[in-house]
Amino acid sequence: MALRNVKETFDDMPKLFNADAVKGMNVVYQFKITGEGGGNWNVVIQEGTCKVQEGEADNPTVTLTMNSETWLAMVNKQTNGMQAFMTGKLKVNGNVILAQKIPEIFPS
Repeated sequence: MALRNVKETFDDMPKLFNADAVKGMNVVYQFKITGEGGGNWNVVIQEGTCKVQEGEADNPTVTLTMNSETWLAMVNKQTNGMQAFMTGKLKVNGNVILAQKIPEIFPS
């Protein structure tokens, strides 16, 4: 079943979290989702744990900005991050390599 609500996708992230994919990683992802149903969420990965919070982090390691349609298409596997980035629908500030690891960290 396709996810249709941005908030729901962030609520589900801790359930999908793959601790094996983050060994040795300490990172803060900031997601800025614009448009209908959007908002700001940050995901703190530290010492093999994952904490998802609504709002903006003080010093994110990487920030991903996109509209809600793009985010939902990505989480529903209708597009991928590289396609969204190359077409200008996804903006990444910070460590791009860490952005590419998101599908490993949160497999669906």
